[in-house]
Amino acid sequence: MLEFKTTKGTFTVQLFDKQAPITVENFYRYADEGFFDGTIFHRVIPNFMVQGGGLTADLKNKKGHDPIKNEATNGLKNKRGTLSMARTNDINSATSQFFINVVDNDFLDHKGASNYGYAVFGRVDSGMEVVDAIVAVKTGSRSGYQDVPVETVTIESVRRIEPKQD
Repeated sequence: MLEFKTTKGTFTVQLFDKQAPITVENFYRYADEGFFDGTIFHRVIPNFMVQGGGLTADLKNKKGHDPIKNEATNGLKNKRGTLSMARTNDINSATSQFFINVVDNDFLDHKGASNYGYAVFGRVDSGMEVVDAIVAVKTGSRSGYQDVPVETVTIESVRRIEPKQD
């Protein structure tokens, strides 16, 4: 389980290591290295998703590790509250950037070789209201990017935590 501290509040995420082992190992590696600290949610689109994990506040790319294999064939769906890996048109290009679905985005699910999809690897466990607050911020264009929050939303830290016991 991971705890995300942001300038909009804190939320926790459960990762699906059985369904997406490569992606989860990759994400933990970035979290354990402190890579996400100081990155921003640089792409925020209402009724779609919030994306972050790779750019600094001045919209510079942080250099990450080599890309990983896309695990979109794992059967998990891009439903509200799930985390998926962002990528380019290259199916296996995901590194550190991720997005959180704020609605069900079935069109992002794996549907075969011609529509490979985006790998779901986790779900917001608590604090979805924080994600909703992020998606509600005003956005604009900056430095060649669209849908950038006017008020910077920073990921202060991403750390492993123990799941709460019932």
